[in-house]
Order: sequence, then C-alpha cells, then structure tokens
Amino acid sequence: MHVIRLHAFGPAENLRYETVPDPVPGPGEVRIAVAAAGVHLIDTVLRKGDPGPFPLPELPTVPGREVAGTVERVGADVATSLLGARVVAHLGAGPGGYAELAVTDAARLHEIPANLDAAQAVAMIGTGRTTMGIVQFTELRPGDIVVVTAAAGGIGTLLVQYAKNAGATVIGLAGGPAKVDQVRGNGADLAVDYLSPDWPDRVRAWIGARGVRVLFDSVGGAVARAGIDLLAPGGQHLVYGWSGKSNADGPVRLSAAELAERGITSETVVGPPMLARAGGDVRVLENLAMAEAAAGRLRPAIHRFPLAEAAAAHRALEARETTGKVVLEP
Repeated sequence: MHVIRLHAFGPAENLRYETVPDPVPGPGEVRIAVAAAGVHLIDTVLRKGDPGPFPLPELPTVPGREVAGTVERVGADVATSLLGARVVAHLGAGPGGYAELAVTDAARLHEIPANLDAAQAVAMIGTGRTTMGIVQFTELRPGDIVVVTAAAGGIGTLLVQYAKNAGATVIGLAGGPAKVDQVRGNGADLAVDYLSPDWPDRVRAWIGARGVRVLFDSVGGAVARAGIDLLAPGGQHLVYGWSGKSNADGPVRLSAAELAERGITSETVVGPPMLARAGGDVRVLENLAMAEAAAGRLRPAIHRFPLAEAAAAHRALEARETTGKVVLEP
C-alpha cells in the first residue's frame, strides 16, 4: 500500500510518499480501505519534532489519527458483518492515518451517515467532536452576540453554524477577503477581516450598545485581546487554541483582578477540561458530532489534497492558506 512516512523530524518536505506492506488487523481490530484521512495542526507540530500534546512518535512513522473509508478485513473476534461497512474512526494516540489502509480497534468505529462522504465524516470525527466539546462550556440563547475567531477554519465553520442554530447573532472573524467571503456564505451575520486594524471599531459600530456574550478564541494575541474588550459583563472567553508562535501572539491570560472588574470569565476548554465535561468518554462527543451532521445541522467545510501531496497540505495549513478541515484522499 502507499503511505506517507516521516523518517526525520523537520520541514514538510520530510514527508515521503512510499510503498510499505499492507497492515494486518489483530484480534478485535479491522482494516479500513481509507477514502479520506484528516490532517491536524498537531500533525505539523509532531512532524517538526516540537513538544506537543502527544509524545513524539518513533521514526519512521505514518502520521494521522482520523480516517474514513470501508472495512475490508476483520481480525479475530470481530463480526464479519462489518465487512463492507462505511466507517469513520479516530485512531487515538497511535498514528497511521496517512495511508491507503489503516488498522484500528473495532470499538472505535462509527457508521458514516448516508448524507456524508468520507471527507466530511473525517471532519466530524475530529473537528466535529472538538466543536461539541467546546460548546459544552456555554449555553447559547436567542439574541446572544457571539464572536468566532478563525471562523473559516474547520472548528470555526462549525461553531458559526452551531451558534446560528441556537438563535445567536454571529460575528465571524477571518484573515483575508476570500476567507471573509466564506464566513459570510456560512451564515455569519457579520464577517470581518481581522487583518484590518480597524476591525474592532467596525464590530462596535455594528453591535451598538450591545456587548458580546461569548468569544470563541483559537487565535490568541492581539486579535483575542481586542475580542475580549468587546465582551459585555457576564461574557465568556473560551480558548481552544492559538495561532501565534511567540509570547506576544500566544493565548491571552487575564488576571483575576481584570476578570472581577469586568465581570467576565476566561477559560481554556480543550484537553482535560473538555473530556471531564463529557464524563471522561470522548466517544460521547463523537456521537454528538455525528448526530448533528446526520441531521444536517452541522456541515463541515473541506479542503482536499491528494495523499501524495501531504507535504503541500502541511505547508498550506502552517501558512494559514487553508479553509475548513484539511483532508488527504488516496
């Protein structure tokens, strides 16, 4: 089978398109003929050899933790009725997704809803489950004003839709005219280019005397700081990532004094806090994400690359040139 393998940590060019023996599923496992594999920003961090939420893999490694396709072989103790099923799975801490074939525990599988293709299913098992984890931390009500940073990204796209479904007024921030157009087309009530220095003034003029109740923040730095300044008393700053690499562009840390004075809250919601809210079972969030997609309430945006062009996908993701969920297709 063809895979993308990393033999040495470093630039995207270190991702090699190679041929390796087909994997064999063990007891309780299935082998999936991969139709789509998700690319995550964490993949680029691990590729460079930087510390991240996962330990660095042993080299050589096949990156990727999200796959969708068809079950074409089962191991011992797995029902043969799964053969031919359209499935999606998050592989967990073990990589292996950038491949034509992937092996995983049968317990990780979800059936792909009929209204989703493989790439959309991959988006929901990854960014979709994270989105459902984020929204656990707030209760949106009709009339709330919500700001979504990086609203053209995979999670941002879904947050805009979720907030609109809840009856909120949604302001989506994105970098550059093309991404702003995408955010507008996704249903945001106001789409703003955060690369424009006067974007906060434009938002203030648009919302008038009302304040923002929830800021969904995955950007950090000056953009997050300006968004926090738009929060009304009782507002929430929910952090689920940050784009910058320097301290100045990292996550905004608010002092207890400022939080008390403003009457707002600020918390990082990814990782253990998100899992704790889900009762320690990440599958709860995966089930919610797949259900929302099956019902047509959440529609992921997809940025597709051929599997052989994984290096190009990594470069584009790191350069913020992608929109929606980045997916590799064999």
